[in-house]
Amino acid sequence: MRDAVIVDAVRTPVGKRDGALSRMHAVAVSAHVLGALTERTGLEPGLVDDVIWGCVGTLGMQAGCIARSAVLAAGWPEHVPGVTVDRQCGSSQQAVHQAAAGVISGQYDIAVAGGVEMMSVVPLGAAARAGDYGPIYGPQVLGRYNIDRYDQGRGAQMIADEYGITRTEMDRHGLDSHARAAAATDAGRFAGQIAPIEVVDPGGSTRIFDTDEGIRRGGTLEKLATLPSPFAEDSDITAGNASQVSDGSAALLVTTSEIARRHGWRPMARIHTAVVTGTDPVTILKGPIPATALALKKSGLTLDEIGTFEINEAFASVSLAWLRETGADYARMNPNGGAMAIGHPVGGSGARLMTTMVHHMRAEGLRYGLQSMCEGGGMANATILELL
Repeated sequence: MRDAVIVDAVRTPVGKRDGALSRMHAVAVSAHVLGALTERTGLEPGLVDDVIWGCVGTLGMQAGCIARSAVLAAGWPEHVPGVTVDRQCGSSQQAVHQAAAGVISGQYDIAVAGGVEMMSVVPLGAAARAGDYGPIYGPQVLGRYNIDRYDQGRGAQMIADEYGITRTEMDRHGLDSHARAAAATDAGRFAGQIAPIEVVDPGGSTRIFDTDEGIRRGGTLEKLATLPSPFAEDSDITAGNASQVSDGSAALLVTTSEIARRHGWRPMARIHTAVVTGTDPVTILKGPIPATALALKKSGLTLDEIGTFEINEAFASVSLAWLRETGADYARMNPNGGAMAIGHPVGGSGARLMTTMVHHMRAEGLRYGLQSMCEGGGMANATILELL
């Protein structure tokens, strides 16, 4: 029976809003990680059956099937196709799921999955604000839930209220995310997964960008307590306990164990279980809880057998609610920091989390890792990897 394995996983350093990557084209950033995959693995690009690429804001520089543009920009043969996937923040995690399904079914022998988002250039929600083309969601959806729009900030606060998560707890989680990411950076734990990229600074000089840009050091609870909420006056959701506006890309090479052996590749991990589920679209963000339960049920594994968890820190209340509901060990959740520190380039985040997780699993000898993230419209993917 065919399986699906990850041969290698690579990412750009994540750029902060208007930071090092913001003057680059999204296609060029995507092509960079495609090129890094070929360099690291010796992959002959013409053997790739498909490039499956997550992206949320598919307009402007990210329009026109950015997956196909990335293939061409990377100089890969014209016969290599590409497809762009939008499952909101889980787009590139879904891309990995589709790549795995393709190689297991035999539709693909070799696939590349990943994604990109340049939020400095294409702001979150830009497509929804293109009002000339009609309103988003439609009256049936809005009427079903008696709302005028989905609001992630409101959803994050509703989750905090439901689980009794305080502002101080969320701020402390934010500080810890930055501290963990800073420690991982200082220890060189990200070096093997990052493909340094040449960037042009505002003055026109070039430099090599190789370190995640959003990590902040030396923060305090007192300082975070002064931050206002961008969502509502009485909201506890602030920039200190939420993910960052970011730019970045990541890519993974997916094939079968047999094909990997044929090419002399030593796979990093097997895609053991891949699921997706839906949840209440008003609170929006609770999906990782049922997605985790579904992944464990389908895999036959228990929570205690999972050595590490990557639960996307879209908001501190999301990962803390997941922690309370599952009873998982906090030390095993986002051990190298999460999106509050590293950043959240939405269409590329699923691939970035998986890249970070699989490298951590290999470094620490952890047999199983589980990744999940909340997604717009009330959905969530969950993936269990098995170390090889």
